[in-house]
Amino acid sequence: MNFSATILQRAFTTSVLTTAVALGSICAAPAQAQAQTLNGAGATFPAPLYERYAREVRKKFPNMRINYQAIGSGGGIRQTIAGTVDFGGSDAAMTDSDMAKVKNGVILVPTAGGAVSVVYNLPGVNNLRLSRTTLPAIFSGQITNWSDAKIKADNPGVNLPNQPIRFAVRADGSGTTFIFTNHLSSINSYFKGRVGTGTAPKWNLPNVLRGKGNPGVAALVSRTPGAIGYVEYSYATQNKLKSAVLQNKSGQFVAPSLQSANAALASVTFPDNFRTFAADPAQGYPIVGLTWMMVYKQYPNAAKADAVRKWINWVLTDGQKLNAQQNYTSIPPAVVNRVLQTVNSTVKP
Repeated sequence: MNFSATILQRAFTTSVLTTAVALGSICAAPAQAQAQTLNGAGATFPAPLYERYAREVRKKFPNMRINYQAIGSGGGIRQTIAGTVDFGGSDAAMTDSDMAKVKNGVILVPTAGGAVSVVYNLPGVNNLRLSRTTLPAIFSGQITNWSDAKIKADNPGVNLPNQPIRFAVRADGSGTTFIFTNHLSSINSYFKGRVGTGTAPKWNLPNVLRGKGNPGVAALVSRTPGAIGYVEYSYATQNKLKSAVLQNKSGQFVAPSLQSANAALASVTFPDNFRTFAADPAQGYPIVGLTWMMVYKQYPNAAKADAVRKWINWVLTDGQKLNAQQNYTSIPPAVVNRVLQTVNSTVKP
């Protein structure tokens, strides 16, 4: 699969992103056409990208309004199941059990991919290296001090402080947490048994700090010496946080970037339901994931169904051209074509 590798900065967003923008019909519409509103909510991981989508899409489609609230993937799934949104957002693809609870049926629409950075606050320590044994040992509570011998072994010659580790994790149900714990569970049996994979695991850690959304965790790490946490790559760069260099399956130590995320996701395949994972890629940066919009198969009226189809068509065509500018990978064209065929043929009133 080919993913774009251009890296440009993008704006940092708050933990609750509400963007109302003007959208219009793909086809010419009467000047007096009534605006159609779509309300979405969910993952904070793609919030900077969705904010950019919202700014750009209004230039082309003036007759539809879209609101998206970044409340976390867990909230996005819950609201999709409850039917209180027109589309949801999640970095943890809905399970078969979740999908079965959606009365009007649901389609998982992949929109982007990206890296999850392990960020830390250790003044004077740059380019912290964490091996495949050390990283899960830290987040399972086996390592609680920065002067631990395993961290020192990963970082010869680095002056690590004799200081307790402060753990910054998500307070909300989080797809970013799912991506992070899915990777650690796949490479370490102790972590899998003690913490496991999930959007809101029980961390069982000392000195735990909990932040809402990627912005909340980024803020905690930024202001807490000795802290370590995990955030979507853009939140690390925009907050000027240091990101650890992690060891991948091939034994290489790799820093998070769009290029290294592209390399990791290059071998991902998408099944018929478009739900796929990259728990432990052999190449590139080791902690990467995808994010999805969740749309219903049936909407209450033709106008709403038509609006959703138009929105998804824009996101997966013109919108994809913006992904690399926002440090996200794009969905491969062949997968885009499959998704659009499914959406255009399935989403009905």
